[in-house]
Amino acid sequence: MYRLLFRTLAVRLDPERAHHLALAAIRGVARVPGLAGLVRATLGRRPARPAAVGPLARPVPGVLGLAAGMDKDADAVLGMDMLGFGFVEVGTVTARPQPGNDRPRLWRHVDLGALRNRMGFNNRGAAAAGEQLRRLRRTRRGRSVVVGANIGKSRAVPLAGAVADYAAAARAVARWVDYLVVNVSSPNTPGLRDLQAVEQLRPILTAVAEAADDAAARPVPLLVKIAPDLPGAEVDAVADLVRELGLAGVVATNTTLEHDLGPGGLSGAPLRERSRAVVRRLRDRLGPGPLVVGVGGITTVADAEAMLTAGADLLQAYSAFVYEGPAWPGRLNRALVGR
Repeated sequence: MYRLLFRTLAVRLDPERAHHLALAAIRGVARVPGLAGLVRATLGRRPARPAAVGPLARPVPGVLGLAAGMDKDADAVLGMDMLGFGFVEVGTVTARPQPGNDRPRLWRHVDLGALRNRMGFNNRGAAAAGEQLRRLRRTRRGRSVVVGANIGKSRAVPLAGAVADYAAAARAVARWVDYLVVNVSSPNTPGLRDLQAVEQLRPILTAVAEAADDAAARPVPLLVKIAPDLPGAEVDAVADLVRELGLAGVVATNTTLEHDLGPGGLSGAPLRERSRAVVRRLRDRLGPGPLVVGVGGITTVADAEAMLTAGADLLQAYSAFVYEGPAWPGRLNRALVGR
C-alpha cells in the first residue's frame, strides 16, 4: 500500500516539502499516547531482547538505526523510535544556525532507489538541538531511546577554525546523547572533506572528545563518519587514528560524489557495494573492538545481513526508509534478530 501511495502521490510533491510533511506526521502521531502505543506495538515492534554493542554504554533494541539527515534538529526522535528504529542519530547540527544551500537541493531517483542532496547542513544550530534533547530526556520514554548526535562544521567558519567550531557543537549536545559522530565527509560544505586527512582530523577528534566528556561529565563514545569515495590508504589511516585515539569507531559511509546525475551527494541503493567494501576494509584494519556502523544501500534483509557479514556492528539507513515506508524499520529489525 505504501509503495503504491508513494509512486502515485508522494512523487508529485517536491522532495523537501514531502520530507517536512512526513516528519511532521511522524512527530504528530508520536505525541498521541494511545495512537503512538498502537503504532509501536504493531509497525514498530522490535526484538524483545536488546543487543549489547561494544563501546556503547547501553544496549540497543535493534541493530538498524536512523541515519543522520532525516531528523536534523531532534524534532522527531520519539516518532522514529515508535516506528521501530533501534537507535536514532540526529543532525547534522552545527555550532551556528544556518539555512543550508539554496533550493532545489533534494532530488529523488526512484528508478535507482536513490536520493541526491546538496542540503548544506541546514539546521537550527547545536544549542537549539541541545535544548530539544534536554526536553526529550526529561521523560521516561525519551530517556529510553538510544540517541546519537552528528556534528558538522559551520559553513561560515573557515577550515582554520574547524577545531573550535566542532568542539562548540559537541559541548551543546553531548550531555543528552549516547554517542557523538564527527561528520567530515559531507560533500555539500566547501572544503569539509579535506578534514578527513589525519593531520587535519586528529586535532578535531581530540578537541571534540575533551569537550564532550567535560560537558557530559562522563565518557561520551565518539565516532567519525567517512565518505565512500575515500581512497583505501586513507580509510586505513582513519582506522589507525581511531585506534590511536581510543575512539568508539567509524560510521561508513556518507553520500558519494561518484555519479553523473547532477550536483550533490547520492545515497541509497547505488552505494551498496562501495559502502560494504569500506566496512570490510575498516573491520580488517580495526580488528575487534571499535564499532563499525554500516550505512549505504541497505534495503532488504539480504542487504543488511551482507553488511553485517562484512564487519558492521550496527546499521543505519535513510533512503530506504523513504522508499519502503513506516513499517520497514521495525520489520527489518525483527528479521535481524540473532545477528
